[in-house]
Amino acid sequence: MRSLLRSQAVRAMAGRLSWGLGDQAVSSITNFVVGLYVARSLGTFAFGMFSLAWVSYGVVLNLSRGLTTDPLMVRFSGVSTESWRAATKRATGTALTAGVVSGLISVAAGLIVGDSTGGAFIALGFVIPTLLLQDAWRFAFFAAGHGKKAFLNDVVWGIALIPALFIAHHTSDTVVAFILAWGLSGAVAAGFGCLQSGVRPDPRGTLDWIKAHRDLGARYVIENVSNSGSSQLRMYGLGAIAGIASVGAVRGAELLLGPFFALLMGLSLVTVAESARVLQRAPHRFRKFCAVLGAGQAAAALFWGLALLLVPHDAGRFVLGDVWDHASKLILPVTIGIAAAGFNTGAAAGLRALGAAKRSLRAQLINSAGYVGFGLIGAFLAGASGSAWGVALAITSGSAVWWLQLHIALKEHKTSEKEEMRTS
Repeated sequence: MRSLLRSQAVRAMAGRLSWGLGDQAVSSITNFVVGLYVARSLGTFAFGMFSLAWVSYGVVLNLSRGLTTDPLMVRFSGVSTESWRAATKRATGTALTAGVVSGLISVAAGLIVGDSTGGAFIALGFVIPTLLLQDAWRFAFFAAGHGKKAFLNDVVWGIALIPALFIAHHTSDTVVAFILAWGLSGAVAAGFGCLQSGVRPDPRGTLDWIKAHRDLGARYVIENVSNSGSSQLRMYGLGAIAGIASVGAVRGAELLLGPFFALLMGLSLVTVAESARVLQRAPHRFRKFCAVLGAGQAAAALFWGLALLLVPHDAGRFVLGDVWDHASKLILPVTIGIAAAGFNTGAAAGLRALGAAKRSLRAQLINSAGYVGFGLIGAFLAGASGSAWGVALAITSGSAVWWLQLHIALKEHKTSEKEEMRTS
């Protein structure tokens, strides 16, 4: 009987992980299609303005996740429906509030800048509240174990994008038009999320939510921003030290690992929730679960990277053009770095499931500093190749930090449980 229940739990987990991968696949394909369509429609300069708005949205998105959906995933995965609904109501309301505040800032910045670039930020300010709300629904559904709903929500956004982009192209064909098309189609998905969940976001609960989860939220905000910011700093530094061509070579090599990035991001939607469930229902399997999770992702990255090393030169040039000549030389170090990052996600998911925000933040800051430092030192010594090997060394050595922090957090968790049992 016990083995039957265990096999059923494994099948249920596999199903949730599959929906996470499917959801990320839809999201990644949608983003790729939008970028390609806008670039082909507007040209290089205008697409650069669109990219500025896109990057700005990414920064705000990381801030919003740290305050809203990260605490939701940690503390309300696998709980009762009533608890999930109450928490989701406040979390999505907080995401909406964050969108309104950041939207006002974006509009103000656009008015100050003026011209076409200012118009792009004004348009972003109008649509960013519903974009953050749509993203919050995805994580809320995964926290509840309803990955299918997150998948359907992203499908609805993708479908809504088709007529929106068509109208933008044939009416205005400007940066503002495409940002509005992208954002308003996201608003359709955000509204659909309300129907799917039966929950209405409550912005009035924003302060209560932030206060209740400030021990996690503040640290997750810093952690999320340091993670995305370190990559940008490394690229800016690489361009200044070794030239823009080196940045293109590194980006090209990372682009070749794109399918694995989709896998990594897809799993990240559900790994924290699944880790929290394992911690609640089978705490003796928690450490092993995190190790298997990380090792599986590392193995997938190594497999994909080794396959890329076997790609014929002509085939590579067909995909990347002239960039292949430089990017192909960086496949090995980039693969090693991404494999190490995949292995570290097992520890990161475990730390978040434990609610050990202090320890995950410490590990992230140390790794981000190493990522930027070793990446720039390598760039100074050997250009793009040196930077790629420097980053690989930083992430690989940083694995010890991540897993040490998980080991300590587990000991602290067990100690606190024993103390609670004594007092009760």
